[in-house]
Amino acid sequence: MAKLNGVLESALYVAEMAAARDFYETVMGLAPVTADHRFTAYEVGAGSVLLLFLKGATEETVMLPGEMGTIPPHGGGGHIHLAFAIDRETLVEWEARLASHHIAIEGRTHWPRGGESLYFRDPDDHLLELATPGIWPSY
Repeated sequence: MAKLNGVLESALYVAEMAAARDFYETVMGLAPVTADHRFTAYEVGAGSVLLLFLKGATEETVMLPGEMGTIPPHGGGGHIHLAFAIDRETLVEWEARLASHHIAIEGRTHWPRGGESLYFRDPDDHLLELATPGIWPSY
């Protein structure tokens, strides 16, 4: 039987690309892999990519150069949730980093398997989570 190997890409839709890029690069410490006027891609650990799309800029089919193909229209609304995996020993460092950027921690969870989560918002009000091992059976 065919099986899934993981989640390769996760996407968030943002109102202002410059503000979103500033947040994800300055606060979260990510470096862009590629970008254009409608999106920015960031590698997040091994085998995972975070895509930021400008709201409304993905509603038409994208024709890629040559014979590469097309990307169908897509979009998302509302306040989306995304969790980033972190090492347990960096949790205090992340709390300090968020505080230094005046990012409010909205919630904390101590999970039954021993993991911990911190919750906060990005400039588009998406709920972000920093999670240590012990959240899920596979993490």
